[in-house]
Amino acid sequence: MTITVTRDVFRLAQAFTISRGSRTEARVLTVSITRDGVTGRGECVPYARYGETLDSVAAQIEGLDAGIDRAALQQALPAGAARNAVDCALWDLEAKAAGRRVWELAGLPAPGPEITAYTLSLDEPDAMEAQARKHGDRPLLKVKLGTPDDMPRLEAVRRGAPATKIIVDANEGWSAEIYSELAPHLARLGVALVEQPLPAGDDDALIGLDRPVPLCADESCHDRASLPELEGKYDVVNIKLDKTGGLTEALALREDALARGFDVMVGCMVGSSLAMAPAVLVAQGAMVTDLDGPLLLAEDRDPALLFDENGVYPPEAALWG
Repeated sequence: MTITVTRDVFRLAQAFTISRGSRTEARVLTVSITRDGVTGRGECVPYARYGETLDSVAAQIEGLDAGIDRAALQQALPAGAARNAVDCALWDLEAKAAGRRVWELAGLPAPGPEITAYTLSLDEPDAMEAQARKHGDRPLLKVKLGTPDDMPRLEAVRRGAPATKIIVDANEGWSAEIYSELAPHLARLGVALVEQPLPAGDDDALIGLDRPVPLCADESCHDRASLPELEGKYDVVNIKLDKTGGLTEALALREDALARGFDVMVGCMVGSSLAMAPAVLVAQGAMVTDLDGPLLLAEDRDPALLFDENGVYPPEAALWG
């Protein structure tokens, strides 16, 4: 068995901005694992917020034993981008070798399409209103916020998309005081969910605060070990495969989170259809699906995931799984 790592760059359709900065391209790592003439693939997006770089993640992958299996991988690498790409490539390899789909191997029902959010980049209010108006026919918009002056932005988005369901992602950009000031207005404007209002290390400040709309842990939730610290602070957890370290842990996290009474959101970094494909399986029946990475790209894998008015569809076998 051989493991290879390549670096791929996908241009974005337009600059993408969150509270931590802007980008114009998605830089990803693609892992290919070949055994007996069959190749499985996975993709990850190293994320500086978690101390990851393309070089550091590639080094983690290249340091693995070439014959590693999924069970051993869970111990060999920590949760994160490196384990994600390898785990998903191993699932893909197993499915292709068996001539079956990944959901069959995992004992899951056959998946269907899931309505996905479409993300509006952080910008000035007029520009965000124009974005909202352009995409106001979509069923679910995700609004990037996370500054002390977000109220005009949110009002502008609601003007641009008066009938669309809206969720908000603050990307750790608020304080407890800012959140408390905004909370009543979030409900007034029909916001359905708020992701990660405070920095991950400041979660305790949420205890006792009013939650007029559900709060979702993103940067505060990586894998199952995160869950005990989130109780009483959050209502929802955002499962991203680049945080969990792959599909194996993502499925286990979903089961554990639901058992503990959390709702589930399934999200993504900005990557290609190969990165989103396994996440579609985790997203089945989720409260919120946010797998719009390919919709933000100017170019994608071939074949790519299908998106239409019914949402994002499970992958073709030629793409993954």
